[in-house]
Amino acid sequence: MARAKVLVSSCLLGANVRYHGGSARCDSPILQRWVTEGRVVDACPEVAGGLSVPRPPAEIVGGDGVQVLNGPARVLTREGADMTAAFRAGAEHAVAIARSQAIRVAVLKSRSPSCASTHVYDGSFTGHLHDGDGVTAAALTHAGVRVFDELHLEDADALLSTLDMPDV
Repeated sequence: MARAKVLVSSCLLGANVRYHGGSARCDSPILQRWVTEGRVVDACPEVAGGLSVPRPPAEIVGGDGVQVLNGPARVLTREGADMTAAFRAGAEHAVAIARSQAIRVAVLKSRSPSCASTHVYDGSFTGHLHDGDGVTAAALTHAGVRVFDELHLEDADALLSTLDMPDV
């Protein structure tokens, strides 16, 4: 049986690529099974977009990832440095990976300005969240990929299992 692939944030797999130089390793048995089954394709959109590790924390100002992709919102650091171009480039990279490998499911880091799939920080750097997607999550969703975060692995696993195809 051909197993469907899943795009997973590199930080969830233990890579030290987050803004602070660490990871957000997720030790879920589901994620570990996917790795063993050879389903996982990892990516860090922020690093792929050219950002360094470590890097200043950034938040979306003026909306969410959809608005960043469409123009009015920006991704800024607390000091006001504009990182929008790097976030857009990282999103394009993730979409290219998904298309090249026929990926229809992604599990990305929650609350990230790139990867969040339900809530992002509101741009005030005060810890407040609002509904919305990160830049990469929005781009992947637009490309037809169903995006989950690490808090919803069971849902992602259920969908992934429906996409497995019998060998011909």
